[in-house]
Amino acid sequence: MSSTDPIASTPLPDGVVITPRGDVDLSRSPHLRKALAAASQSKPQRLVVDLGQVSYMDSSGVATLVEALQIARRNGTTLVLAALQPRVRSIMEIARLDTVFRIVESAEAAREI
Repeated sequence: MSSTDPIASTPLPDGVVITPRGDVDLSRSPHLRKALAAASQSKPQRLVVDLGQVSYMDSSGVATLVEALQIARRNGTTLVLAALQPRVRSIMEIARLDTVFRIVESAEAAREI
């Protein structure tokens, strides 16, 4: 990932880790949507979204994750959110999406699911 690339994609033996960096807002959520769609095309067993470098996410970012979850379910893919920062975790909890998504403390923990 270069310093200008906002999203990294790292292969796993059974899937892929998508790592966005910076705020995921209206201007950046299309980039995340594109990266998640590309990762979903191969119908991986596991899709990990490592949010450890995302300090803020607005409703467009949340909607992008919900869309990715719907696609993952159709594909039989396990979608895991990892390493949520406190503000992002709070947004997920307020929207009660912490009961919908599988959320783990780290990308390493997501690889063990």
